[in-house]
Amino acid sequence: MKNEQEVSVLNDLLHITNDRIEGFSKVEEKIWENYPDVKPEYAKMVSLSKVMKNELINLINEDGGEAEDSPSVAGALHRTWIDIKNSFTIGNAEESTLGNVVFGEKAAIEAYQNAIDSGKLTEKSLPIVSEHLKNIKDSYNQFKGISEYKDRE
Repeated sequence: MKNEQEVSVLNDLLHITNDRIEGFSKVEEKIWENYPDVKPEYAKMVSLSKVMKNELINLINEDGGEAEDSPSVAGALHRTWIDIKNSFTIGNAEESTLGNVVFGEKAAIEAYQNAIDSGKLTEKSLPIVSEHLKNIKDSYNQFKGISEYKDRE
């Protein structure tokens, strides 16, 4: 029973990680025109997200579960809403995009923290998921800093 609960939690995190990867792919290139020094950090976050995805799949498989390797329905709806919102954005789509990344990373932090607090992760999974949470917090802080700097301009 514990394995089934853990597989369920890990699959939820896998959906969220896939949502992050999909969301990152939508970040508009013009951000990097204005912030070229951030592009390597962004590329690192995307790469790290893919590593996190593979680690989650491995944990699920080791628990005897089947990885649900797709983005979540809620994430897909959110990305569609962002696309629609950005198509009507008057002014700077860059600010809107940065705000959406910050919002998404904050939601991922909450989901990962809830998974850790659930008590459904094993001693093997807990440190891996905790490291993922740290990586997401780093990403959040990076983009929040850019967004706050942009707001002061």
